[in-house]
Amino acid sequence: MSENRKMNAPQGGPGMRGPGGGGGPRGPMVVEKPKNSKKTLIRLVKYLGASKYMLLSLIVLVVLSAVTQLAGPVFQKEAIDNIAITETNSSVNFNGLISALIGMGGVYLIGVLFSFLQGWIGAGLSQKTVRILRSDMFSRMSKLPVKYFDTNTHGELMSRLTNDIDNVSNALSQTITAIISSIITVSGALVMMLYYSPIMTVVALLVVPLVLFVSRSIIKKSRSLFKKQQEALGRLNGHIEEMITGQKTVEAFSRTNIVVDEFDQINADLRKFSIRAQIYGGTIGPVMNVIGNIGFVLVAISGGILASKGMISIGVIQAFVQYSKQFTRPINEIANQYSTIQSALSSAERVFDVMDQIPETDDAADRPFDPETVKGDVIFKDVNFGYNPDKRVLKDFSINVKAGQKIALVGPTGAGKTTVVNLITRFYDIDSGEILLDGENITDLPKKGLRSCIGIVLQDTVLFTGTIKDNIRFGRLDATDEEIYEAAKMANADRFIRRLPDGYETQLSEQGSNLSQGQRQLLSIARAVLADPKILILDEATSSIDTRTEMHIQKAMISLMKGKTSFIIAHRLSTIRDADEILVIDGGRIVERGNHQELLEQKGHYWKLYQSQFTRSEAV
Repeated sequence: MSENRKMNAPQGGPGMRGPGGGGGPRGPMVVEKPKNSKKTLIRLVKYLGASKYMLLSLIVLVVLSAVTQLAGPVFQKEAIDNIAITETNSSVNFNGLISALIGMGGVYLIGVLFSFLQGWIGAGLSQKTVRILRSDMFSRMSKLPVKYFDTNTHGELMSRLTNDIDNVSNALSQTITAIISSIITVSGALVMMLYYSPIMTVVALLVVPLVLFVSRSIIKKSRSLFKKQQEALGRLNGHIEEMITGQKTVEAFSRTNIVVDEFDQINADLRKFSIRAQIYGGTIGPVMNVIGNIGFVLVAISGGILASKGMISIGVIQAFVQYSKQFTRPINEIANQYSTIQSALSSAERVFDVMDQIPETDDAADRPFDPETVKGDVIFKDVNFGYNPDKRVLKDFSINVKAGQKIALVGPTGAGKTTVVNLITRFYDIDSGEILLDGENITDLPKKGLRSCIGIVLQDTVLFTGTIKDNIRFGRLDATDEEIYEAAKMANADRFIRRLPDGYETQLSEQGSNLSQGQRQLLSIARAVLADPKILILDEATSSIDTRTEMHIQKAMISLMKGKTSFIIAHRLSTIRDADEILVIDGGRIVERGNHQELLEQKGHYWKLYQSQFTRSEAV
């Protein structure tokens, strides 16, 4: 089975069946408070540091932009102080006024330019950082063992790769410049306030504790409500997805009214929590404005008193009011973005959790290995294995398969049939015993080389975005068009493919849904034919094909398996009658073995299974 996958991401389900369950996305994730904000923040900063020149340029632009904002009130003060008005007389220093106005206009124009450049570079920095982060995460996921994907839902992993990374992206683009600018603006505004009037500065700072207390209280309450809103939204999306997927079942059992009632209830909960969350979330701005206006009133009163005593000028009061606004506004902005920052850190933590998983190891990766030299002798020696340490799936499992033999595995669901396949391919490693390929322990062979000489046709077909030709070529990427056509003929797929409007160039829709299940299965068989592996695994390969189609492909399957060591997992006993040896597995042990006729004569497990399938159908 080729490891050189150059096609787009798979649209189908998981590869091999294992103990875990996959699933589609279930709506937006619930935002939780990060467990270690400091550690996560440091790792994010390191990713930002990968684009150090962009980051340095952004910091310089933010500083310059903040300086222009701080310089504005200085020119305002000069302009006002160049106008003198008394009860009996007024005078204007036009030269000073014009100079101040020109300086003020120039500062604001430069500030606009800096803000534009700051936004442009900030967006580029955040997207570049997220691209690296997403690339690193996807690269790590591609190297994780199958066990990780079997024990984590696919929807959860997709959410981390998409939703969580998008959350980090949005936060980076919004908060990087805001935080840097806020720190510089608050510091600069405080310095200028102290420079102009220490007394008024003390008055202005009186409202800061009130701002922090109120904003913290509102944010705490709104965060709880937004969490409930996200939970309700997740339930709603999950309900919608289930109902759309299972619409035929809902209609068949006449459960439409019940489904609609459930939807209405979840929707009502979402409405309730959304209203409350929006109300609380929307109050922080007005409340902060009220508190800020109270501070401005106190500043104006104290400034008026000081001006009446000749201690400061009117221009100083104007400049001070502007600086006090610049001092409180960043505090409000940071308070407003607190939940966004917490959400982003939580998302980044979830991303880093995946990236910290231990990748699949292969001690024999550097060992030379030529799949063409493989004969196909497979031996299991006293193999014991369990997906969980306290529950064995295979117990003292031993088989000796000669090259070219066809071995069928039958038994009840959960007996361990698919587990045998998972162990041959080293998707999982055994707990004890040995598995030998041509006399060599498979743990001594490179995993990539081992898997390249194994072809798999799964019960759950996996098709990829692209044409039918691309999907068949996935078995061997260097195959010619003629080889693809021949493989399709052997799999009995050529006839239906050529009847399609675009033939082999037909584009497959999501999960190949524009084909029937049987047609999708035929494509996967053609893919295995093209790969021409030394070892062939058919895991319920004909389960989705109707009886008539199954009869037509039996000869093709026999031709496909000719000269190959074949493992056939099947519930339909009609597909394994000509197997060289049939292994009946129950409870992780081989309870019967022999060919079809021998097992029927024993009148044991296999005979009972055969009778349940054929005697009953004949009676019908």
